[in-house]
Amino acid sequence: MKKNFILAALLACIGITAQAQDTKIEEPKGKAIVQVFGNFHSGFGETRNDRGFELERSYLGYEYKLGNGLSVKGVMDIGKSSDVSDYQRIAYIKNAMISWKTGNLTLSGGLISTTQFNFQEKFWGYRYIMKSFQDLYKFGNSADLGLSASYKFADWVSADAIIVNGEGYKKIQKSAGLNYGLGATFTPVKGFNIRLYGGVNESGEKGKKNTVNAAGFLGYKCELFTVGAEYNHMWNASYKANKDQFGYSVFGSVKLAKFADVYARFDDLYSRNNWNISKDEQAAIIGAQFKLGKYVKVAPNFRMSMPKADGAKNGYSAYINCYFGI
Repeated sequence: MKKNFILAALLACIGITAQAQDTKIEEPKGKAIVQVFGNFHSGFGETRNDRGFELERSYLGYEYKLGNGLSVKGVMDIGKSSDVSDYQRIAYIKNAMISWKTGNLTLSGGLISTTQFNFQEKFWGYRYIMKSFQDLYKFGNSADLGLSASYKFADWVSADAIIVNGEGYKKIQKSAGLNYGLGATFTPVKGFNIRLYGGVNESGEKGKKNTVNAAGFLGYKCELFTVGAEYNHMWNASYKANKDQFGYSVFGSVKLAKFADVYARFDDLYSRNNWNISKDEQAAIIGAQFKLGKYVKVAPNFRMSMPKADGAKNGYSAYINCYFGI
């Protein structure tokens, strides 16, 4: 009887130990990615004929965590062509990537999200309403094929590096040039963030200049409000010598309730010696956002565009942006 008791106890201990070890193993898990951006808009005055319902963009994909810090992600981007004469919807692969996180180090490879303005976009927080400054005015691409690495040195400082093709996720690599970027993020006090970034996009073609980007951002975020300001400078836009563009964006939002907040933003875009005066502008937006449950947001807003070209008239429009995402 005593031997049987000892044997049973030994088997129980082995079972408990095996179960404890199993609980330490990270189980693989995944989640679907579904995001839909839409709006109804109407212009006023000179732009009164610009009105209607619009499905701006849809992201469909899946992210799967394999365990041991490894994860894979694939996302399709379904949107509209940049060619104004093309009314067909176009689907792109936005992300097809693998990431590995160990300690404070994160490595990513494949068709990855770039680091040039990702931080500012998340801080702005209303991507479905309006793109962040650099994305809106084509200072860089939001995703590209290549490699990135980031390391958190302390709670208040982290750095990142990236090397990609430089032509974005909508085009294949057609030149020998690459795009290199270095960034650093500082959080000296809770809620206050400083972001610095510099990058060189090689032209890869004889007779063309490398495009150089530099950006600085300051922002503060707490439960009640958010404020941010960024300055961006791009030398040799589209690989053309002395075709520089620069500008700034300031924005803020205030939380009115758990389900509602208001926001405002002002952008100012310049070009060196007015070479791009037909597209240089000041732009402003003011509006509100309402969360209808966990997955749906509705954001009415009013926008004003103030072109800098001689004789160009200001544009005014009202939007109701909608978002669905899981």
